[in-house]
Amino acid sequence: MYKRAHYNTMIKRIEESRSFIQVLAGPRQVGKSTLMNQVLENLSIPHTLVVADGVPNADSDWISETWETARSGMDFRNESEHLLVIDEIQKLANWSEAVKKEWDRDSRERRNLKVVLLGSSRLLLMKGLSESLAGRFELIRMGHWDYAEMRDAFGWSLDQYIYFGGYPGTVNLVGDEIRWRQYVRDSLVDSAITKDVLMTTTIYKPALLRQLFELGCGYSGELLSLNKMLGQLQDAGNVTTLAGYLRLLEECNLLTGLQKFAQDTARKYASIPKYQVYNNALHTVYAGTSFENDRTTPRRWGR
Repeated sequence: MYKRAHYNTMIKRIEESRSFIQVLAGPRQVGKSTLMNQVLENLSIPHTLVVADGVPNADSDWISETWETARSGMDFRNESEHLLVIDEIQKLANWSEAVKKEWDRDSRERRNLKVVLLGSSRLLLMKGLSESLAGRFELIRMGHWDYAEMRDAFGWSLDQYIYFGGYPGTVNLVGDEIRWRQYVRDSLVDSAITKDVLMTTTIYKPALLRQLFELGCGYSGELLSLNKMLGQLQDAGNVTTLAGYLRLLEECNLLTGLQKFAQDTARKYASIPKYQVYNNALHTVYAGTSFENDRTTPRRWGR
């Protein structure tokens, strides 16, 4: 199975002496859980892997109970070190305070219990880390797959990567473009918007956020002012609201607005943004027609 470069980084940091919590964060469907399973298969360190899926959001004691179970097993087997891996931890309320309490307790007791946290929402992870775990963690950012990775892992051509983007889970669907589009829109985009944005931040106009995302994806590679965008969106809003929503989408590695370069910072931020998706599959889903048609239409292929 193909291993991303983050694999070696994670192996190296886990094998080091206990100093920091290791946090693996990034957008959905880029292989975080798969990579962690690859790491655990090749580690000699005893480990415990738990997933916060299905745990009630208000169950703040779950982390402490899970941590205590790992401690008990470590003591029972007389282990000199142990690795605790918690996946999807951002789904739990006040998770960062619980992690801080248990990590600090192990530090005081000089217990060699190493910890790795995984989360699909970089937005929530960064919020929790900056508030409670400052100075206690190292962040490993895992982004979308680039062309070299898709080529080496799946034999994709450059044209395929440009059109279908870098979601490894969609490789087997590209032969049926209708099915591929439905999967990206329903399983990837909806999950990212619903779970990574709406569940982690108070959004007063979720319909406006979704419309901004879809319109921005369709205009990827093009200039479009926020004022002009207001006229194309059905929901009422203002430029400040749209700018805030665009910033949230950027933090979730979905869509960003690139500003023109200027020596004067004021001119730079006053410029009309050029929208750019982080994964070209997002642009194709909302603006493409078909691989063959878009590839043979220079104006479309240029975008």
